Amino acid sequence: MRKLIVTLFLILYPSISIAHMAHYNKYNKLEMEIFRNGELIGYNYYFFNRKGDQTLVTNQIKFSVKLLGAVIFQVESYGEEKYLKDQLISYNSKTLQNNKEKFVNLILNKNTNMFEIKGSSYNGEASKNFVIGNWWNHKILQADNQISPISGSIKKQVVNFVGKEKINLYGKIYEVDHFTLKSKDKNLPKDKKLNFNIWYDRDSSTIVKVSYSRMGNWEYKLKKLE
Repeated sequence: MRKLIVTLFLILYPSISIAHMAHYNKYNKLEMEIFRNGELIGYNYYFFNRKGDQTLVTNQIKFSVKLLGAVIFQVESYGEEKYLKDQLISYNSKTLQNNKEKFVNLILNKNTNMFEIKGSSYNGEASKNFVIGNWWNHKILQADNQISPISGSIKKQVVNFVGKEKINLYGKIYEVDHFTLKSKDKNLPKDKKLNFNIWYDRDSSTIVKVSYSRMGNWEYKLKKLE
């Protein structure tokens, strides 16, 4: 059944499956704004730098939640994904979450052909087919597992197609495909579960909007792609 679902997915969405890094050759920067309960609280930027067959994707994220003017929750994070053609070969990140440090150091072991991960929540191996859970990468929509870009933890996921929609972002109308992405393990604590709505634009091969509910209603919206 799983193979059938994947096959149908790739037939319906071939642009997602082929040479996914090639889709980003014309882009240098992707900007998303972060909203909580309708209020702008931060940003998530991705920068693309290329040298031969290698691509370096730099991720910057910063937001803060305030209550009565006082900051009660804040995150600042920096990460680097390095690809050789379409294969992720390393990932490193540092995150400060309410003054608590989190990190991920990942490298592709050429001998075992597996990822070696040292993170604040996980140390061990992982399949080289797992993806980093960052929103620039549409390959997350066809993955069985994702690696936390903040702590290195691994979660099995299930992606389902909801339907085609039109959405307005910053005055621009997108014809998008709406998906849900949820944890496969239903026994996980609520605050550990993946539970996202994702809107994907085929024309640009980018995720243009993400929403989820956790201590409020959160939205990541694509503001600029250049």
